[in-house]
Amino acid sequence: MLTHWVTHVLTRHLFILRNSECSSITLSLRRAKRHSSTLPVDDLDRVRTLLQLCADRHYISPGQTNVELFRRGVSCSYGPLGMELRRNLLEQWWRSVRRSSAQVFGINTLSSSEDAGTGDGRGPLRIVRSGNVKQLLEQQDLSKEELIQKLQTLLQKSPTVRTNFLQGALEQFVPSLELVNRKLPFGLAESGPCFQPSDASGCPAEITQTSLVWFCSPRTSSQWLDHWTRQRLKWWRKFALSPSDFSSSDVPEEELEEAASRGVKIVFSFPWGQEPLETLWSRGNTELLQTHKGVRSKLQCRDGRKSVPHMVSVTGNMDRGVMAYLSNSLQHLKKEDGKKKLQQRKVLKLHPVLAPVKVALDIGRGATVELRQVCDGLLQEFIEAKISAWPGYLETLPTSLEQLNTKYDEMGVLFTVVVSENTLESGLLQVRSRDTTIKETMHISESKNFLSRYISAADNT
Repeated sequence: MLTHWVTHVLTRHLFILRNSECSSITLSLRRAKRHSSTLPVDDLDRVRTLLQLCADRHYISPGQTNVELFRRGVSCSYGPLGMELRRNLLEQWWRSVRRSSAQVFGINTLSSSEDAGTGDGRGPLRIVRSGNVKQLLEQQDLSKEELIQKLQTLLQKSPTVRTNFLQGALEQFVPSLELVNRKLPFGLAESGPCFQPSDASGCPAEITQTSLVWFCSPRTSSQWLDHWTRQRLKWWRKFALSPSDFSSSDVPEEELEEAASRGVKIVFSFPWGQEPLETLWSRGNTELLQTHKGVRSKLQCRDGRKSVPHMVSVTGNMDRGVMAYLSNSLQHLKKEDGKKKLQQRKVLKLHPVLAPVKVALDIGRGATVELRQVCDGLLQEFIEAKISAWPGYLETLPTSLEQLNTKYDEMGVLFTVVVSENTLESGLLQVRSRDTTIKETMHISESKNFLSRYISAADNT
């Protein structure tokens, strides 16, 4: 009986960080496998292909547990390309909220807060060492009441972790009023790691979250919710190969958060079903008043009349966003080779702005030492121009250009530049496009400007 009670307490109130023996994680992975097994064969093959490609091509680290974490849209162990893709996505998110309004300011709040909560009425999420709990449970001479008291004391002394950025924005509201001369509307934006239940087990997982809390007058809050819904859906579709995979839907009334009067979700259609990428809430001003002890005078702003502002919150999961764009960009293309044989080609057609690697540098036939020196110079030029480059010319194993093209297509590399003996003689090199497979010749002095113009044009589309 006591063991059952302790399990209940731990499930509801404790998060044992980095506990590799957490049975909830194991259970969730089994559920994920059962869920995948119900997919149609074509969709199941697509999911398997994508996950294997991500592990093979440096987007995520290999390993079944890590792959399952990635598939569920939570933070996993990323590889170099996955980290760069997520960084690019976060950078574009920040640019988008700043461009949408000059009155959006970035903030950075503490990850631990006394007011942190799970948002489901169960109190804050806390980090507790599993060894401390084990020591308490091993004290056989404790009565149930004494054990409860000691567990409560342990909980109270344990640090909390945030599950969202809302509380930080609420606390920063009053200090930020000076920036805007108490005039509405304005917003506070933040991004970073948060912890949220990742499945029905309630076992928390880390996610990379983005947050915009928009403060506006009570009479315009509904219009602002519609405004930000249009803006966010437009942004997600901007980088998509198939924009129709991204859509928005109203949150049913029975699923609304306690403080919200309306809600909208931006969702992506994965092969296994729709998953939310961003959630928008029209929240009223109850939470703002609670945070500042109901003192209305210091919360009032000017927007035609004095009032305590309402809030529209926009919360995103960028780990799931990474998964969405990788899923959206994977294409299976068929073509005939010179011998009339049908070949399949997998390509990650990531948007040029998001693609982790813009150009791969390789060498063809010629004097290897001199060609590598040319590649070294080109690589330095690309780095100075902030064009991410993959130094394929440093590979020691002999590989054909056809094999390299296959590899780079699966990595999502935009262009492959091949330096050969012709480059040494005339300064000409070969540039192959990922999207068209067309190879063209250009002078070495033109390559940097060509890539910069291409990426810039794609960003402004």
